Amino acid sequence: MANKIKDYTYSRDYEKVIDPKNGKEVLVDVQDASIHFKIGRGKTVKAVRHCSFKIYKGETFGLVGESGSGKTTISRAILRINHLTSGKIMFHGMDISNRKGNKLTKDQIMEVKKNVQMIFQDPAACLNDRANIDYIVSEGLYNFHMFDSEQERIKKVTDMLGRVGLLPEHLTRYPHEFSGGQRQRIGI
Repeated sequence: MANKIKDYTYSRDYEKVIDPKNGKEVLVDVQDASIHFKIGRGKTVKAVRHCSFKIYKGETFGLVGESGSGKTTISRAILRINHLTSGKIMFHGMDISNRKGNKLTKDQIMEVKKNVQMIFQDPAACLNDRANIDYIVSEGLYNFHMFDSEQERIKKVTDMLGRVGLLPEHLTRYPHEFSGGQRQRIGI
């Protein structure tokens, strides 16, 4: 019998956005996004042009394309690293686009950083080999002040490891001691 992963709990309530075409809840909605980079004098690279897609709750989404097609560029725009030239990116109905004319408050930016994360294709490249798993998994808890005591932090980290099929005794190990699949789950 497969373990059911419980629904993710956000740090605040979000408006449910339902796609009228299929009745599914929309988490991320990229609408006609274009990203251009200025290089040199008067030259522009049009890295992404008129990209649109939706990511639905409970579904796995894969962004696939040839090398240089803009997959990373649009992903970085969803994370608010790259600026949009045009279009918009919605997260639970909130416009999170990093573009001229769309300013988010500091609290809204922190909320996006807490709830929208990238999972890297190469887990070995994104994990610090000098840090043990306890430190790596705790980093987000420290950054966003998400625990009140050391006991609560350890419980949260242990629970997170359990959700991805790892054991509490893995806390003291280092990334090089795990298989590629286990490292991917640690990153998640």
